[in-house]
Amino acid sequence: MSFVTPDQPRRATEARDAGSRPPGRAGPPRRVPLPRGGPTGRNHAPLVVAALVAAGGAALTSWLPVALVLWLFQLSEGAASLLGAVRAGTAGWLLGHGVPLETATGPLGLAPLAVTALAVWRLSRAGVHVTRAIGARGSRSPGRTLVAAVAVGVVYALLGVLAAMLVGAGGLGVSTVRAGLTFGVLGVLAAGVGAARTSRLSDLLAARTPKPLRDGVQAGLVAGLVLLGAGAAVAGLAVATGGGDAADLIGAYRTGVAGQAGITLVSLAYAPNATVWSTSYLLGPGFAVGTDTAVRTSEVAVGALPALPLVAGLPGGPVDGFWSATILALPALVGLAVGGLLARRLLRAAAVERAPLGWGALLFPAVLAGPVTGLLMGAVAEASGGPLGAGRLAELGPVGWQVALASTVVIGAGALLGAAATRWLTRLTA
Repeated sequence: MSFVTPDQPRRATEARDAGSRPPGRAGPPRRVPLPRGGPTGRNHAPLVVAALVAAGGAALTSWLPVALVLWLFQLSEGAASLLGAVRAGTAGWLLGHGVPLETATGPLGLAPLAVTALAVWRLSRAGVHVTRAIGARGSRSPGRTLVAAVAVGVVYALLGVLAAMLVGAGGLGVSTVRAGLTFGVLGVLAAGVGAARTSRLSDLLAARTPKPLRDGVQAGLVAGLVLLGAGAAVAGLAVATGGGDAADLIGAYRTGVAGQAGITLVSLAYAPNATVWSTSYLLGPGFAVGTDTAVRTSEVAVGALPALPLVAGLPGGPVDGFWSATILALPALVGLAVGGLLARRLLRAAAVERAPLGWGALLFPAVLAGPVTGLLMGAVAEASGGPLGAGRLAELGPVGWQVALASTVVIGAGALLGAAATRWLTRLTA
């Protein structure tokens, strides 16, 4: 009796293949798998190199459009030069990050939020790139996520200090400490968002967050975005209605096409500020366009204004009648809609799970939506204002805490009523 081992067929095949080869010719080389990470055991870029490249790219791509726009704006004054464009672009870039500038006419602190949004987006992408470069993609590691965010923030802070030194050499006053701290904090926070999404740490945190809390935060963020959308629509309609005045303001600069394009782009850089101010107007607190001024639905008191096309959209007086009621009702309708949609989603999920939906699980997220919206709106309202010198335009924009309080009350009450009404109507039709 003979026994055949499992290795004998393989060995026979190898012997047959060896015998069929011509003499003196070796077979194909065996492929030996390389160790994980490549020949050296590592295929990831060093952290310092990745942070320098990512943060530097974010800084360049957010600074370059500002420098180009301000160079076009300088054409309106006939003082355009390469060095002037670089310094002006760097100054505008610092201002877009919330770093105030000291000029001969006083402090300049009105940040163009379009530049801020661009910088935040690019920093978020920098966090994504660094997380991938150090091999932390999908790791769900809090430590590696934090390392990627802090690395971007440190490099970005150094770039902010260098930018402040460059602007200071041109005659403008700027604090290098303030620039470094502001750039560092913004870099860590924005890059942390991108790093957390890439490492999927955000998914882990969301899974561990109680569902009512998660639903309330989501509803509040949605309500804030819808409010800003309504404010943008109202601001755009106001500027379009006063389009003739806006064209006259641009034409008053007596410059060529390039200069007028620069003026228009500078106005567009402040369009998000106008959106926030318009939202504050809808909520009730309104905003100021100088000291001792107020723009509210019940009162409009303004004086001399800067020659920018956006001011053409300011209301000429208080709103009354049908339009006043409609404008004041918009934020409340947003709260009702968010509460109703929240209730429908929770009821649908409860029906799928065949579990009863208690009033507490429904009303807690609806009430929580108010403070979440208030924090969001208060933060953007505070960031949208600032001085344009030491004179009459030393106060511009809304008051942050007033906007936060109004948003909390209006959205919280509206979401609560909308959720309760949707639940009640669903039970009646069931």
